[in-house]
Amino acid sequence: MPPIVRRHVAGVDGCRAGWIVALVPERDDGPTSLHVVASFADVLALRPAAIAVDMPIGLPSTGRRACDVATREQLGVRRSSVFPSPIRPMLDAATYAEALAIGRRVDGRGVSRQAFNLIPKIRDVDRHMTRWNQAWIAEAHPELCFAFLLGAPCAASKKTPEGRAERLAAVAAEYPDAVERIAEPHRGAALDDVLDAYALTVTARRLHDGTVLHFGDGARDQRGLRQQVLL
Repeated sequence: MPPIVRRHVAGVDGCRAGWIVALVPERDDGPTSLHVVASFADVLALRPAAIAVDMPIGLPSTGRRACDVATREQLGVRRSSVFPSPIRPMLDAATYAEALAIGRRVDGRGVSRQAFNLIPKIRDVDRHMTRWNQAWIAEAHPELCFAFLLGAPCAASKKTPEGRAERLAAVAAEYPDAVERIAEPHRGAALDDVLDAYALTVTARRLHDGTVLHFGDGARDQRGLRQQVLL
């Protein structure tokens, strides 16, 4: 892998192999690149100037996060792509049944299997997060980023041919060389993971240049991390 310099920012999405990372220049010039890495520590080793990751950062002890509600409201027809994040006590769960029991005991509700399946990756990010790191590592949502690029939420699901074409066109308009990068093999990362990673760079760039928008009330969790989704 060629050396990575700090004039890049990163969009990061979870994938079967770990994480797919889209590195793009801070500004409009220069090539982009894609990297599949095993851990969030490997993401940090790429030394991006800012990171936007599609993973909950800042987890409540009980209740729902205001940022999840606010993001759903922004996405209209794509609101189902945002689901309630697990509460922090669930990070100790080893099985889905255990997570359900914790949720019902602590919060009076369970957790979706989709949210539970994210727990290992949430833990992976959480172990590297501090209040200071939230200045340059942000939670973002790819559908919010696509809505920004397109001027409205995507019309079709990303699991459909129409949805994939819609998102690919949005990425290609922003990064002309992305089509070639996306066509290369990325073992352990599906096409929608790759497209999401590129979309997330929208937030990473805006975080780096100070134009980012915040969704949610910014409440801090027990570790002092803000519960917010950025665009």
